[in-house]
Parts: sequence; structure tokens; C-alpha cells
Amino acid sequence: MVPESYYVTLSAVLFTIGVVGVVIRRNPLVIFMSIELMLNASNLALVAFGQRYGNLDGQAVVFFVMAVAAAEVAVGLAIIVAIFRLRRRLSVDDLSLMRW
Repeated sequence: MVPESYYVTLSAVLFTIGVVGVVIRRNPLVIFMSIELMLNASNLALVAFGQRYGNLDGQAVVFFVMAVAAAEVAVGLAIIVAIFRLRRRLSVDDLSLMRW
């Protein structure tokens, strides 16, 4: 049996890697992957805490987080494809120019 602290530590490490990916990278695809990594890290922590306390609330929340993440990816990828067709390159810095 693996202790819950291992799962929480792994979750913290994955979340930190995701935060670093969002802050450092300028490619929107890498930023989306980093956000997904952070969401999965929080899902791992929710399942670990749910297992520790013996209830299924954490797993129910994980289901909704995964549904929101799937919707976010669908909308985000559609926006990225539209920007790529318009500009022929992907950069987060170029997205600030699209306000006008």
C-alpha cells in the first residue's frame, strides 16, 4: 500500500512543473499542456484525499474537472487554429495585438 503523502507529493511536483510551463513558455500549445498538467495534478490530490477520508466526493469533483478541461481544450484549440490560420505563427505575445 502506497502512503497518501506520496500521491500528494507527486501532485505538488506535477503542479509545479505545470506552473513553470505556463510562466516560461510562449507557445500556446505548450501553455495548454501545462494547464492540463496542473488540472491533472489537482485531480490526483483530490482522489488521494478522497481515498484517505473514505468518501467519493473527491472522485465526483474530478469528473467535473475533467469535463471542464475537455471543453477548455476544445475551445482553446479552435482559437489557436484560427489564430494560426490568420497569422501563420503561434506566440502568446501576438495575442495581445488582437484586442483591436
